[in-house]
Amino acid sequence: MNKTNSVDITFESRREQGAVFIHNSVPGVSKTEGPNYEKMIDAEYLDNSVPQGAFRVESYRSRGKVSKSLDASLRTYFVNACDFVNPDPKGDATLDINQVSDRTFLAKATPVVLDLYSAVIAKVLGRTGPVIVSEELPSGSYRLVIGYRQRSTQGYFSALSDLYHYYGLYSSRKYVEQFSNGVTVISLYLDLAKHAKRLAAGSSGSGSSNTSSISGSPVLGATAAPVSIEDGIAQIMREASLLFCIPNTPFQTLFKTGELSVQEAVYGYAGWIFAQHFLNRLGSEYATLVDILDPTDATDMVVLAKLKKRLRQETFTREHILDIMLRHRDLLKDLYLHFAQVHYIHTETPAGISRLADRLKDNLHVSLSMARLQDKAPMTKDELLVKITRVTSNDHDAMVMRALLDFNEHVLKTNFYQPTKVALSFRMDPGFLPAIEYPTKPYGLFLVIGNEFRGFHVRFQDVARGGIRIVRSRNAEAFSINQRTLFDENYSLASTQHRKNKDIPEGGSKGTILLNMDAQDKASVAFEKYVDAVLDLLLTGQSPGIKDRLVDRLGRNEILFFGPDEGTAGFMDWASQHARKRGAPFWKAFTTGKSQTLGGIPHDIYGMTTRSVHQYVLGIIRQLGLDESACTKFQTGGPDGDLGSNEIKISHDRTTAIVDGSGVLYDPKGIDRTELTRLAHARQMIQHFDAAKLSPEGFRILVDDFQVTLPDGTLVQDGLSFRNTFHLNKMAAADFFVPCGGRPEAIDINNVGELFEEDGSTRFKYVVEGANLFFTQDARLRLEKAGVHLFKDASANKGGVTSSSLEVLAALSFSDEEFGKLMCKQEDGSLPAFYQEYVADVQKAIEANAAREFDCLWSESKRTGKPKSVLSDELSVAIVELRKSLESTNLWDNESLRHLIMRLALPARLLKEIELETILARVPLNYLKAIFGAYLASHFVYEYGANPGQFAFFEFMSRYYTKAESSD
Repeated sequence: MNKTNSVDITFESRREQGAVFIHNSVPGVSKTEGPNYEKMIDAEYLDNSVPQGAFRVESYRSRGKVSKSLDASLRTYFVNACDFVNPDPKGDATLDINQVSDRTFLAKATPVVLDLYSAVIAKVLGRTGPVIVSEELPSGSYRLVIGYRQRSTQGYFSALSDLYHYYGLYSSRKYVEQFSNGVTVISLYLDLAKHAKRLAAGSSGSGSSNTSSISGSPVLGATAAPVSIEDGIAQIMREASLLFCIPNTPFQTLFKTGELSVQEAVYGYAGWIFAQHFLNRLGSEYATLVDILDPTDATDMVVLAKLKKRLRQETFTREHILDIMLRHRDLLKDLYLHFAQVHYIHTETPAGISRLADRLKDNLHVSLSMARLQDKAPMTKDELLVKITRVTSNDHDAMVMRALLDFNEHVLKTNFYQPTKVALSFRMDPGFLPAIEYPTKPYGLFLVIGNEFRGFHVRFQDVARGGIRIVRSRNAEAFSINQRTLFDENYSLASTQHRKNKDIPEGGSKGTILLNMDAQDKASVAFEKYVDAVLDLLLTGQSPGIKDRLVDRLGRNEILFFGPDEGTAGFMDWASQHARKRGAPFWKAFTTGKSQTLGGIPHDIYGMTTRSVHQYVLGIIRQLGLDESACTKFQTGGPDGDLGSNEIKISHDRTTAIVDGSGVLYDPKGIDRTELTRLAHARQMIQHFDAAKLSPEGFRILVDDFQVTLPDGTLVQDGLSFRNTFHLNKMAAADFFVPCGGRPEAIDINNVGELFEEDGSTRFKYVVEGANLFFTQDARLRLEKAGVHLFKDASANKGGVTSSSLEVLAALSFSDEEFGKLMCKQEDGSLPAFYQEYVADVQKAIEANAAREFDCLWSESKRTGKPKSVLSDELSVAIVELRKSLESTNLWDNESLRHLIMRLALPARLLKEIELETILARVPLNYLKAIFGAYLASHFVYEYGANPGQFAFFEFMSRYYTKAESSD
């Protein structure tokens, strides 16, 4: 007996091949106290089930009660390891249920069940999200069957129980079956719980909608309990997909007790994440301080940077925001209703809506999603602001709740109400971003939230492209930092990409995916969900029961182009093929960095990024008359990476230190070039370097090393910390510093002073920033002020984007058949001759663009005295703005000029293969105009600088007009 004088029965028995759990509970009521066996089963057996080690579950509820005075009955769970008929099916066998099933399941299943499961499995394998079907049984109860890919969600089995309990249903029995083709199928046998039947009867008789309490657990009344089992099943089928995306949230207890619906709980979770990233934490006082302080004064900038960091860390923690939202749950409901009123997908016909209204008049309640909108009028924005001010007790509470209202106001479209989905996606209007923190407003912003991750996509132009980056966290502290800085990093990377893309038609974009702390091993799952959720908002098609038309406040179609970045290089093929499977007309160009089998141009194989970066190294050597072989170099990013490996292969300097993911390699005499080149070709980290080839002064410290004494007697306590800070170590001194990897803002205004010697000289003479955002702008300026020749990432690291742009151009120019013949690796493993010649054209374009920009930056810096980091931004802005202006002029309408410029801008080998007129007919017009504008703008600015004379453009264009006229 427990303290409420009710009987508690619990039993558990675990063994290597399974377990048995028994407890008593009230049918249709989620337990909030005591052991939660379903959560245990999820965590210990189901969440990690894979074909190589999977568990199946059989669960039954007793017909009788524990005692005459209690409604509780016994619930049993039998968990057993699977014994598959064919543990590793291939080809057609993956669809043969007699091969992919567990032997016990096959022995028990009827032919009807086998046919049902076969159909569900086939759909799961052809789709990214869950497959949900139901059927009425002769008894009047329902069987709900849900199939999904293994490890594609977590905690789902237990979350489903909370869902059907919320709608007044209970399960008499339920099963979880695993299959060796990677599919999980859950079967639930559902009926109305007794309290739901009573509530439904009371609702039809009196029209009441009171909240009742069963055995101390509050349960929503008629607003949640369906008037019929059909209503409950329909709503559960719709919301099972929402729960699949986010099975568990910090709002789960409120959902279990009936205080929040599943939609309100998941909405609260999305709003919580939004508030974490976008609360305006700096305020007007910070903006005033920015105006007062001198941006060229290093001390002022250090103070400002520290203040900004402290404000963003301490003002609103995740826990503080959550506490505020939980305390204001009534406001949360109002804000959800405000959101739902706009974005709820009304799929009913006018006649259907009329029938729903008639049902409401008869006190028969429809599904909660609709009932919320019917039963309570949503508040306007102004009314919500008044209520927020009235019910919150302080400014912090009000700011958090107003952030949710900002979220509502700026969501342009979302898949929140789609019948099937794998993650939540929101296309946001970036207008809510405070200008003091984000001075350049992005063109578009996506927020994507999944069970394993959260992510963003930011772009600065309609037609834009950039990489998608996976952000991992080594420990909880690193996750907290990554979570806090995720959007800022994404914004900065996209902004840098936009400046970097000045030579090509696409603007800049970037995507980031932050893996949750318990999902560090699920990068591929997170990436696939991220892509599929974004495609939900890009594709406008409608498939009844699978995808509905969205409420679209944007009002126009969009196309995004994805590329590889940290942690996603191996996923580009899947994304392209998935876009094709979902019917995206742009599938060939959707991703770059694909394998050569799909027409991709691998940056690492052809050294595309390095070709641009190294042009800046060669440019410095040429301008200053240096001997490369006599120059020393320090490099972050090792021989295992794209940029790092190719920098090693293409350079001829004396490299003294390399830092990579495995540790630090150092030799003041110069690291053995032959051994280093071997690692670069093998794409291996410096942990594989033959230490015997180091000089007596050299060393290798790995991240797992502890208490190591260096040749000079220095004691290294911790290899990881030594690696993380070696770029600030006095030993990391060289003529050249070429960052080819590393975290953003590794050197900022707070630590840049460590790159100076006591006499004020700098440890590096020349810096070519290959890694994105390795330096902050204020750190760059301080180094340049001290005499360092520094070329920032937006100028140096643009070879990859040029390669990817020309890869997209080929995909848009060729038909599917031509693309397969000319751009894809053939079945015999050979590369078409066209492909190889086209790649050579791409390499020439990269080197030519880099050389033009280097010469312009060098001459402009010499002429004006401005820092090259500032000039780089000025050139980028000038090109981007001029390109935008040119696209709105009538220059394109001049056919002779159009043909001339396009012949100059397009790769020669492409024009040899396809007539210009054919390209002009196939490639989208806005993309063609972007090519036209990018060519003219970049060539003009590189020749005349960012601030040309009044008649410079006229002089520049007159040459092209003359050539165009002579070619007629």
